[in-house]
Amino acid sequence: MAAIAAADQPKVNPWIVAATVMLGMIMAIIDSTIVNVALPTIAGNLGATIDDAAWVATGYLLSAVIIMPLNGWLTAYFGRKNFYAACIAIFTIASLLCGTATGIWQLTFYRIIQGIGGGALQPTAMALLFETFPPKDRGRAMAIFGLGVMFGPAIGPLLGGYIVDNLSWPLIFFINIPIGIVAFLMTLTFIPNPHYLQKPKGGLDALGLGLLVAGLGSLQYVLERGEHDDWYNSAAIALLTVVAVVGVTAFIVRMLRERQPLVDLRVFRYREFTIGNILLSILGFGLFGTTLIMPLFFQGIAGMTAFETGMVLLPGAFATAVSMVIAGPLVNRVDARILVSFGLVMFAISTWLMGALNQNTGPWDVFWPRVIQGFGMGFLFVPLSTVMMAPVPQSGLAGASGVSNLVRQIGGSFGIAILTTLLTTHSALAQSALSGGVTSLQGHTVALMNGLVVQQSSVIAYNFLFQVTAVVFIAILPLVFFMRPPRGGSAGPAHAMAE
Repeated sequence: MAAIAAADQPKVNPWIVAATVMLGMIMAIIDSTIVNVALPTIAGNLGATIDDAAWVATGYLLSAVIIMPLNGWLTAYFGRKNFYAACIAIFTIASLLCGTATGIWQLTFYRIIQGIGGGALQPTAMALLFETFPPKDRGRAMAIFGLGVMFGPAIGPLLGGYIVDNLSWPLIFFINIPIGIVAFLMTLTFIPNPHYLQKPKGGLDALGLGLLVAGLGSLQYVLERGEHDDWYNSAAIALLTVVAVVGVTAFIVRMLRERQPLVDLRVFRYREFTIGNILLSILGFGLFGTTLIMPLFFQGIAGMTAFETGMVLLPGAFATAVSMVIAGPLVNRVDARILVSFGLVMFAISTWLMGALNQNTGPWDVFWPRVIQGFGMGFLFVPLSTVMMAPVPQSGLAGASGVSNLVRQIGGSFGIAILTTLLTTHSALAQSALSGGVTSLQGHTVALMNGLVVQQSSVIAYNFLFQVTAVVFIAILPLVFFMRPPRGGSAGPAHAMAE
């Protein structure tokens, strides 16, 4: 395996490859978070309701989660360079179309197309970085990848808030065009086509693809719209839950029986990959979930603007960048389980501290919790990604990275669905408990007190969500030590790759 790895090293400088793939990936990540900030403005400009505008985000996610697990098959079929260049081209052209949309459903359709390109950019970038860098530098490679994954969601709301407040909403899509053109040309110039990738035989598994689309599409819809539609009081949610369970189960069974599966699930035979994905889903839960509830709290309770919220979140992104620069080299020197455990504890501490915020919260009250959270994320993501991918052979990296990115996305969708549901129910419970003493009051005093009760109930509910997230991260801590310790001491990931 070591000989193959050495032979497959591209002649181009790996840092140029890293710059190329990160340009496309960060473009896609930032764009998805910018859109979320701009939805109210888009709805107003296109004469749509907020509920209709939500499909602009949902449509993108539906197509993205379907394309992610197909990354390995599509890469092998079309070739690494052609596939990645096509993804960038699709995303860039769709961005142009999105900026020219004149109706909400037209924009939603263009966003679905954009999701087809954007959904494949992250897993392809991850696979490219891991196979381009030699084993001793893979910690640094995952640090580069992690910077995009973590920094994008932080910079997106800030950039989106500025564009929406000061410019015009189509610019959130048009800014992708020059970046996309440069990334496309760099891909054609620098991205290698590894010789070990073989075109799949037997053509496309139409039945497997149908099960994948039905299962994952239904699951993502349920997670995105379940709380809005009052979960199983909605016939559509109940029906799609059944479709999701049956579709995903049938797809898994079929993939395990196929000799050349559309999605190779046999990669889960590696213990590190399996445990890593479980932890990655929790990472998605914490990252996506808190990324949602923090802006809601800062804008809805603390009264901050979208731009101010972006500024408050920014220190966490810088802390993540610093910690990833530190964690990358440490992967080859320190037991990865210690680094991951440190990251989990830091994240738990930060969210527990946020559980003490209130309606008078200011930027400095959030500064240190965000710095602690960001610093922990770097130590969590970099060693986890490095060790979980280490046992996977190079020919399977594209497929494995697609699966792992899907797991993180689904984990994030579960996190958002669970936390938004808990926010609604816990707020109602707190309001019921607090409103008992208001009924004996009269007139203007009642209205004033009711407003205070609603506000305080929301504060209690948000504090509860932050504390729940902290408990979840501490609860999964023992799972880290079920991973095999790196062999050979400091060079564990490299040894695992060479086997």
